[in-house]
Amino acid sequence: MQTLAPSIWWPRGASFVLAALAAASASFWALKVSAVNTATNAPVAAMSGPVVIDAVSVARALGGGPGTAAVAAPSASLASRFAMVGVVADQHSAGAALIAMDGKPAKPYRVGDAIEDGLILQSVQGRKAALGPASGAAVLTLELPPLKQ
Repeated sequence: MQTLAPSIWWPRGASFVLAALAAASASFWALKVSAVNTATNAPVAAMSGPVVIDAVSVARALGGGPGTAAVAAPSASLASRFAMVGVVADQHSAGAALIAMDGKPAKPYRVGDAIEDGLILQSVQGRKAALGPASGAAVLTLELPPLKQ
């Protein structure tokens, strides 16, 4: 006598495997679509302050001597920090100057006033102002831009 048992289990087993594959595929794509994109939500590192560059090391890396960069760098950075907006000069070099520092609004300084630590307004002559230490030669000379005609 023949039994029909083996022929019944073959379609049932195949349907179970197919259903399991369909469920696995559906859950894979559901997780893939609902996943949060971590690349767009990555935290951004903020810079804590301005980057300090050692001019001597840069000059040495580019083939220059250490004395070349050490002399040129401070005066260039110092000159870029100050801008003279106005000047009042008299014959005795005892005038005043309107000087803007670090992009801030200009403030008036008289000859002999400290602009920042170790730097004073030494003299004012015509359209020029000399800045430097209290005793010694001027480190920086500020000049008003030429008049527009």
